[in-house]
Amino acid sequence: MPHDIDFAQLVSNVGDAVVVSDEEGAIVVWNAAAERIFGFTQAEALGRSLDLITPDRHRQRHWDGYLKTMQTGVTRYGSDVLRVPALHKDGRALSIAFTVGLLFNADHKVTGITAVIRDETDRWNEERQMRRRLRELESETNSVGH
Repeated sequence: MPHDIDFAQLVSNVGDAVVVSDEEGAIVVWNAAAERIFGFTQAEALGRSLDLITPDRHRQRHWDGYLKTMQTGVTRYGSDVLRVPALHKDGRALSIAFTVGLLFNADHKVTGITAVIRDETDRWNEERQMRRRLRELESETNSVGH
């Protein structure tokens, strides 16, 4: 594997959103896929809080976990895929799936969090419709049988 990989180019061209936030939760990396998924341009997102894409009702829990991770240097999520609601620039609710990774300085202090994010809104809506249809069919079957 060559050692001259252009990591800025890699992040910029990858199909999933790459969002990196600093110790305070300000966005410091926002790639083209993040623009596509969330609707905010890089200029609109950089320097802004992650509240930009976090629904109001989830913000307290998000920040509690974020600050604890910054203090301890440990995330309880590891390589787990997290599925949470998010916000699009136009106000639409999104369903996203993502993994997180911690960034450390030479003193092993956390300096930021990287999230690699995929929009799963369509899949989530399809699954919700299938569950609803299944409940309807089960209901019909139960009423016919009685």
